Amino acid sequence: MTKETTLKDDNWGWRARIGMFIVGGEAVPEAEWWAMAPDGVSVHAARVTAGSPWARWTADKSGVDLADDLQRGARQFAAMRLTAAVLGHTTSSVVGGKGWDEATASAISAVLATNPLGKDAVVTTNGLDTMAALRASNVKRPFLVLPPWFPDDTVKTAVRYYTDHGLAPVGHHRMDPGRKWRDLPPADLYGHGMGFEQEVEPLYAQIRATCPAAADGVLIGGTGFRCVAILETLEQDLARPVISANQASLWHCLRLSGVKTPVTGYGNLLRL
Repeated sequence: MTKETTLKDDNWGWRARIGMFIVGGEAVPEAEWWAMAPDGVSVHAARVTAGSPWARWTADKSGVDLADDLQRGARQFAAMRLTAAVLGHTTSSVVGGKGWDEATASAISAVLATNPLGKDAVVTTNGLDTMAALRASNVKRPFLVLPPWFPDDTVKTAVRYYTDHGLAPVGHHRMDPGRKWRDLPPADLYGHGMGFEQEVEPLYAQIRATCPAAADGVLIGGTGFRCVAILETLEQDLARPVISANQASLWHCLRLSGVKTPVTGYGNLLRL
């Protein structure tokens, strides 16, 4: 093959092809996943505009009904011969509560299995991913860091979610968005554009300043929360594991897909 005909990398998922359900108006999950994904792994997004959680419990809590966007995306993913698919939405997991992740993953799996090309895809959720990542990192007393746009009730629900799953969070911190945004209620921040004006340096400084000594790790929740660029540095400075929502979901999906290539520069989790 001559220099003129040398093939270029086309990001084809010849080792793993992962589908991710993400918030319709967000750009962070795909950007962070593509930054971290090893060679031969492709990422494919289905966008969801439903309210949280993206699947509602049935009246008797025997299962969940998937939102229309989730159903549609799952049907499309079913034809793509995925190795794994993830519901990448922290809020849905924590609002859904204990048992919701498993019920929703099962419901999505059933849709994927309607097509022979989708029956082998393993389905997970951001809640399941973060729990798996904390266990793998031997973190039992995490410091929970949440986006500035999480309202008070969602913050409380997130703390309760991890407590209900057997962890003992030693504290939590909702990022201070800074003077430009401080007069807006948390729920209004994303709608006013903060999601596309996030800065990781203030987040780094706040986590360093507020992380309790008793915490044996840090969990940064929220798949729309830009943060993977600071994970490695935070781990070095805090001398403990630092896990983020997108990092945990990518790591879990890679392992579920049989890909064990270590990824450097984005925290120790991706080297486990």
